[in-house]
Amino acid sequence: MKLLLSLLLIVSSAVFSGPKVHNFKLKNLENRTTSYEDVKGEELTVIDFWATWCKPCIKSIPKFVDMYDEFESQGVQFVGISVDGPRNLSKVKPFAKSLGIDYPVLLDTDNNVMARLRVQAVPTLLIVNSEDEVVYFHEGYTPGEEKMIEAEIKKLLNE
Repeated sequence: MKLLLSLLLIVSSAVFSGPKVHNFKLKNLENRTTSYEDVKGEELTVIDFWATWCKPCIKSIPKFVDMYDEFESQGVQFVGISVDGPRNLSKVKPFAKSLGIDYPVLLDTDNNVMARLRVQAVPTLLIVNSEDEVVYFHEGYTPGEEKMIEAEIKKLLNE
């Protein structure tokens, strides 16, 4: 019986716990320090790591802007994290404006948060639940993948 109980505990922790997003602080486009706790969603938080020089990011971001408009009222918050270094920093705000990003954009100029969340490329998208667990991880973007991401958001909202 003890063996069965131990196995159940091991299996349940593997199924229900993912890597956690611990609170972090970054500057936003207005140069104000903003924490993850300040911007996270009530139900889900979609974190999109991107850079101004990343061509797939230019294609994916307008899709995420549309998804934000669709899911915001359901407790889903999108957060863009630019990983542009100091040399490209002046391009980030005009870039975000040109793509119509109307959700928070944070600046990870030293890639510290990117490294903490084990993100190795852009674009990378994480979906985080209300327990701050990463429940979905997607690296790269090709047109059409937004439908898969949208389906995942819907599935997670219905759990």
